Amino acid sequence: MKVNLQDIRQSANLELLARQLVEGFITGLHKSPYHGFSVEFAEHRLYNEGESTRHIDWKAYARTDRLFSKQYEEETNLRCLIAIDTSPSMFYPAETKAKIRFSAIAAAAMAYMLNLQRDAVGLCLFSDKIDTLTPIKSSRSHLEKLLLILHGLMEQQPMKVQTEIARVLHEAAEKIHKRSLVVLFSDMFDGDPDNTDELFKALQHLKHNKHEVIVFHVMDYDTELTFQFEDKPIEFIDLESNAKLKLNPGDIRLSYQHEAKNFYDTLKLRCHQYKIDFVKADIRQDVNTILQTYLIKRAKMR
Repeated sequence: MKVNLQDIRQSANLELLARQLVEGFITGLHKSPYHGFSVEFAEHRLYNEGESTRHIDWKAYARTDRLFSKQYEEETNLRCLIAIDTSPSMFYPAETKAKIRFSAIAAAAMAYMLNLQRDAVGLCLFSDKIDTLTPIKSSRSHLEKLLLILHGLMEQQPMKVQTEIARVLHEAAEKIHKRSLVVLFSDMFDGDPDNTDELFKALQHLKHNKHEVIVFHVMDYDTELTFQFEDKPIEFIDLESNAKLKLNPGDIRLSYQHEAKNFYDTLKLRCHQYKIDFVKADIRQDVNTILQTYLIKRAKMR
């Protein structure tokens, strides 16, 4: 299901929207190669060759032509921390705040799906420091609290701070329970452009502490990666520093695209080297990629 961010009003019921997104996604699974994942998520996992056949669910096999083993309650309790970068660049474009709103909606849908599967979920909001860090719980009341926080984030105004992703991730790595799934929504713009090495040291810290990590690279890919603006003088404002620059996009488009591609390719390559899932999260697309990535990762962590 695709979300038109501009149509979401202040009074939007985020829980209802999250439920609709998840239900639409699950319905879509029945028509896709991932059909098998839609069968009673919490009670089944894919059967691995060589395992005992004692727990194979033959009814599920008859429905899906896929082999599933039944799981028990203690097997299903995955712990997940959803971390959202709330630095000023995540409030781009200023008119719609689409990047932060996309992140909040995608996080809400993921939290709803986690709760549906009896998995535990927590939320971390950060900029130059951790501003919000909730416990990781699986109760319905806890989910409602997370959705309330995310709804507030959608209406929040950007704070005048510099991003410090590396420092925040180091702190989070020590605070959360070992062997959790850490899901990061960020454009990966750090306050210091030369800080890439420190950023990946922090991501390695999470891996060292036995966490699995997914990075959702939240961008407006049309404008931030390929610089598709009209060829006329436009004033650009840096959301982090408030610096202003007036120019014709056509004059610098090729050089901009070159630098942006280098930045993107470096992030993708380094994540691959450290066995971190790096996923394109284009705010002009739907959230199905987000939910599908999480679901596949969950299956692998069993």
